This record gives sequence, C-alpha cells and structure tokens, in this order.
Amino acid sequence: MTAAPRYDFAVIGAGIAGASLAAELAPYARVLVLEAEEMPGYHATGRSAAFWDECYGGPGVVPLTLSSGAFLRENGFLRESGALYIGRAQDKRAMDEFMRSFAGTGVTIERLGREGLEARVPFAREDWCDAIWEPACANIDVAALHQRYLKTMRAGGADLVCRSRVASLKRCEGEWRITCEDGATHRAAGLVNAAGAWADHVAAMAGARPLGIKPLRRTVVQLRVAPDAPDNLPLVIDINGCFYFKSESGRLWLSPHDEVPSAACDAAPEEIDVALAIDRFRQVADWRIEAVEHRWAGLRSFSPDRLPVYGPDPEVAGFNWFAGQGGYGIQTAPAAARIAAQLLLDHGPDAMTVAIDAEAYSPARYYEKVPAKVG
Repeated sequence: MTAAPRYDFAVIGAGIAGASLAAELAPYARVLVLEAEEMPGYHATGRSAAFWDECYGGPGVVPLTLSSGAFLRENGFLRESGALYIGRAQDKRAMDEFMRSFAGTGVTIERLGREGLEARVPFAREDWCDAIWEPACANIDVAALHQRYLKTMRAGGADLVCRSRVASLKRCEGEWRITCEDGATHRAAGLVNAAGAWADHVAAMAGARPLGIKPLRRTVVQLRVAPDAPDNLPLVIDINGCFYFKSESGRLWLSPHDEVPSAACDAAPEEIDVALAIDRFRQVADWRIEAVEHRWAGLRSFSPDRLPVYGPDPEVAGFNWFAGQGGYGIQTAPAAARIAAQLLLDHGPDAMTVAIDAEAYSPARYYEKVPAKVG
C-alpha cells in the first residue's frame, strides 16, 4: 500500500483565507488545501457584502487594509464608491471620537455637514445632519479575487481537495496525520487553521487551546427601491453600527449590522433581522421599498479582541493560526496572506508588509490570559 504523500503545509479551509495563504505558500512549499464543502468559498467568502473600507475593523486593522489596497486596485478588483458614516445631532460625540480614533493611522477622512450628506444620499431624512466622508472606499469583486487566489495556488502546485471535512488530527513523529470523514488520510509537517467559524473546533482537534473565536451572524437583504439606487451611491454606514447600505446594479444591499452569536453552521437569515434592517432603513431615508428580492446571512468570526490571529501556536508544534478575521478578511487578504506566509516560511517582510507589526496579530497574545493546560 502506497503511503500518503507528505506535504509541507496542510491548510484547512479554502475560503478567501485558505486560498490566499496557499497561493502565497505554493511557490516555496508543497501545499495541500482541504475544504469541507463541495466548492471553495461556500460560507463567509461567498456571502460578503464586498467592500474595501479603510476604517472598517478599527484602527488595529488599518495597516492590513492599507497594505492590501495597492494589490487590489492595481489588479482591477476595486471599483471606488466612497463611504459615508452618518449620524444625527445626538451622535456628535460618536462622530468626534471616530475622527480622533483614526487620526494618524493613514486613512483619509473628512467631516461633512448636512449639505454634504444630502448631496451624496438621496432622500435622507432631515435629522441625519452629520457625516464623515471616506473617498477611497470601494466595492470588491470578491468572486474574481477568490478565483485569482485559487488559480494562483494551483499554478504553484498546491493540491485542493473538496468534500474533505477533517475528522481527526494527530501529531506523530514530527508530522500531522490528518483523517477526513470520507476515510482519506493525509500527512503534513505543518498544519494551518484557516477554518473560519470552525477555527476553535479545529484547534481543539489538534490539541491546541481554543482562543475564543466566536462566529457571529450577519444578515443582508437586497431591496428593489423606487427610484432605482444610483450607481454613485456611496457605502452608507451608521456611526453607531446599526445599519449599512450600498448600491448594487440599481438595487440596495442593506444590513442591520447585526452580530448574532451562532454555532458554526450554514447560516440562514432570520425574519426578525430582515424586519430590523428594513425598519432601520426607513428611519434614514424616504425611499420607497417595492420588494425584498433576496436575503442571506453569513458568519463573521472574531477573536476576543476583534483582531485577527496569525502565526504559530506557542504550545503545539507545527500548528499555525490564520483565523479570526471578522468581516474584513477579504479586504485585508493580500497583506494578511503575505505576512502569514512570511511567518510560516521564515521570510522577512517585503514592500507590502514592512509597515505591519506582525506581533500585534500573534496568537501568543492570548496565552498569557488563558490558564495553562494540565497534563
């Protein structure tokens, strides 16, 4: 019986995280990507609201976002729209704090009043009188970006195996022995946890400490409105995080900005969240809603401090994290994958990653806060 081939790295998950990292690793190592579903990107990647926003995720995510911008822009994955954070008179303190929190981070934002808001958002109700304009925000062609990474990793020699849900992980004689639910077995020197909402589950199977990466459900609805949503409508975001909406081919994509705790699963929208989204939108704009044409939900997985987790586990040899990327995993994919690959391959930073402090995203930051395992 022929032994399973030995890979340098086995990446668990073929969404944008696993695909981008495999694409970065493939020129230098033998890489296997295991995907539980019938096709890559079925869960979070395929359900993204698809925007690149310099401020999204907070100041701690800004270095990853800005470092990814040039790659996304130069390769045609971005279509600029701008973003408008809006508030009412009672939200002045929140607007002021937003401006202060991003000072010195490198993002480009400008305070506007009612006139600037009204010029960008048709039918905005009069009580929405304060705004912050971010001109660089853009829509991302998520499908094209994901396919680019899948194609690149394959061209580099990486193997992708779908319908291969991991059943067990065992470290033996300096390598990982991976058994999938269909009985297939694989061997790899290093294991990369790019499993998204399942990241803590994978960690537990490998004997590593779960870090508290929690899946949160996010709902999006597509509305037919009259008149049609203009193509030049910016991404509109409530300063208090209660909604956002954007134009998509004459329709509106609207979310109540919900973060509902969920088990790792094939997420589906709840009617209460759809109703909440519509109610919040009606408080913003006198725009006639003619129909809810489509609704969907996806899981966004956050670590406890809401920053991503990249790098080797401090306790389990050969186990590496590439998880906890919340809702900004797509907009930060180029820089995130590059820096994670540099950590795994022991390569130094390059022009894309030189401004990023990789230690800020290391899993080691959690190990001082979690009691040591016994035995």
